[in-house]
Amino acid sequence: MKGANAARVTRTFPAKLANGKPPLFVVVSFDGAGDLTLWSHWRQLAKQVNARMTFFLSGPYLYPGSHRADYKPPGKKPGASEIGWGDPDKVVRRTAVLRQAIAEGHEIGTHANGHFCGRSGIGSWNAAQWSDELKAFDLMVANGPTLAAGKPLAAPFDPATVKGMRTPCLEGNRSAYRQVMRQRGMLYDASEPGYIAWPKKTDGIWNFPLQSIELAGTHKSTLTMDYNLWYAQTGARQAPASQAPALKAQVLATYRLALRRSRAHGNPPLFLGNHFNHWNNSVYSDVLTSFVQDTCTQPDVRCVSNVELLTWLEKNGVPRG
Repeated sequence: MKGANAARVTRTFPAKLANGKPPLFVVVSFDGAGDLTLWSHWRQLAKQVNARMTFFLSGPYLYPGSHRADYKPPGKKPGASEIGWGDPDKVVRRTAVLRQAIAEGHEIGTHANGHFCGRSGIGSWNAAQWSDELKAFDLMVANGPTLAAGKPLAAPFDPATVKGMRTPCLEGNRSAYRQVMRQRGMLYDASEPGYIAWPKKTDGIWNFPLQSIELAGTHKSTLTMDYNLWYAQTGARQAPASQAPALKAQVLATYRLALRRSRAHGNPPLFLGNHFNHWNNSVYSDVLTSFVQDTCTQPDVRCVSNVELLTWLEKNGVPRG
């Protein structure tokens, strides 16, 4: 199976800036990557500020529901999925969008398939089950577009070029799935919570965490992920629209506080996670849009994909301090 090359790196960055510090890398990534309108929004925004982003694709968004029984997830009925399946027309359109996004320099990672969280979900999977799950992702990418189109249609990318994963709900036995990732030649995991610090390798692959930060104006800790911010603000419940301006101001202040913290500690990268959503009156998507517009053009900032950051780290090493 042939497709476009995912995660093609075409940009290079200096080891140090004129101020003697490394670039401050801001990595924006998305889970799911299904909604076509939001695909258009984020791609257009990235063009405006010369950013590259990472999109962790869920396999069912490229696979038509009429063939869902092909998927046999561990411990679930064939065809089970917590996020549904692809409408044939949208699968074909997503295929084109993915190909275009890759050509623009964006990276495609995997978010696995059925999004099974909790005790009965991916937390109980062993290495063999994770291997089956990622093989199923490969087949959805390879075969889904043709099944949706009803005629031969090239896959949007070769799944063998996928170098990173974020697990559903950030869950899973890390040593088990990372073993499978290494066997597949994958290079980084973006699932484990962490802190604003220079990344390190764990279990033989780079650990690119969502980071613990303080919600501005409070003593609450949260992660740099839209759902976690939503939970910290309103318990993941929809707030009245009248509260949206104040909630947006708090999230923007939180992101800016994290950016200042990075600058104060030698410019370790900032990892910002989001979903293709309009949760809580679009507070989190709107704020991320504003933050990207304001931040990615700052002289010391480089807004990059995970694989671009990884390439820089492999070339220059992890800065000390």
